[in-house]
Amino acid sequence: MDRLVENLIELCSVPGVSGREENVRQRLIEKLKVPYRVDNVGNLIVELGEGEKTVALMAHMDEIGLIVTGVNNDGTLNFRKIGGFDDRILAGSHVQIITESGTLEGVIGITPPHLSSQQTTENLRIDIGCKNKQEAEALGVKALDYAVFKKHASLLNGEFFAMRSLDDRFGCLALLEVLNRVKDEKLKRRVYFVWTVQEEIGLKGAKAFVASHRIDVCYAVDSFACCSSLTGDVTVGKGPVMRMLDNSAFASYELMKEILNLAEKHDLPVQVGVTGGGTDGSVAMEFGAKMVPVTLAVRYLHTPAEYISIKDLKNLIELLTVLIVENV
Repeated sequence: MDRLVENLIELCSVPGVSGREENVRQRLIEKLKVPYRVDNVGNLIVELGEGEKTVALMAHMDEIGLIVTGVNNDGTLNFRKIGGFDDRILAGSHVQIITESGTLEGVIGITPPHLSSQQTTENLRIDIGCKNKQEAEALGVKALDYAVFKKHASLLNGEFFAMRSLDDRFGCLALLEVLNRVKDEKLKRRVYFVWTVQEEIGLKGAKAFVASHRIDVCYAVDSFACCSSLTGDVTVGKGPVMRMLDNSAFASYELMKEILNLAEKHDLPVQVGVTGGGTDGSVAMEFGAKMVPVTLAVRYLHTPAEYISIKDLKNLIELLTVLIVENV
C-alpha cells in the first residue's frame, strides 16, 4: 500500500471531535521531528524560518461527531451533534464512544417501519448494549464523553480513497509532509504550521492563533465540498482547488493569480472554485492577511463516505511546498 495512504488511514482512524482533539494532537506530535508548542486552546504550532514577513499554513484537527449528554434509565445514551451534518446519516450508524477508561461500541438504531411510521431523528439514542443506567455507568460512560462514526477505509478504483474524517486529516497530513520537506531549507520569512482546534464549530482555534500572531499570508488547507451545480466543474481527481469564495470570505484574487502562475511553471494541476461553508483562512483575513484556501475536492463531505483523490493529495503537497520555498 502507498505510504501516503497508510499514513492517511492512521490519522483518520484517530478519534477527535471539536473540543476533544487531544488524541489527534498527540499522534501528530509523535511524528514531529522539530520543536513545537501547544497554545492555551490546544492548537499545535511549529515555527520555521525568520524575517519580517510571515505565512501560516492551517489545517484543523477536529472532526464532526457526537457528544454524550446523559445516560437514560434503559441504558441508552442521549447525544448532541458536533459540527454540521445531515441528520439522515445518524439512523443505522455504528459509532465508537470514547471514554476516559476506553472505547465502547455503539449503534444508533430506529424503530423499523413494520412497527412505526413516526420515527424522527429527534428521539434517536446510542445503544451500547446495556440493560439499564447503572450498567452503562459501570462501563465508564458519562456526559461529555464523545462519539465518532465508526471508520472504514476503502480504496476505490486504485485512485480514490474514502474514509470518515478525511476532513481535515488529509490537511493535517499535508502539513506534516510539507514540514518535513522544508524544515532544512533557509526560508526567507517566518512560516507557521498550525494544526487548529474547533474549526467545525466556529473556527475557534484559528481565531485564537491569529489574535496573537501577525500573519501576512495564510493558506488554509481544508476541504472543498463538491460536486453540485454550485461548485460547477470542480471535481475529484483534477488537482487541488483554490477555494476562492464560500460563505465566510472571498479570497485574495491577486494571490490566486500568483498561485496559478506558479502552478503552471511547475506543471501542477490546479482548479478554482466556489462552494459553501467556511475555513480558518477567513479568520486570518479579518486580521489583515492575504488569504487563499488551498484545498482538495471532497465528495460526500461530512458523511462517513467522504472521498478524495490520492493523486490530488500528492499534487496538493507539491503545490504547498513550492509556495513555501518560493515565497508566494
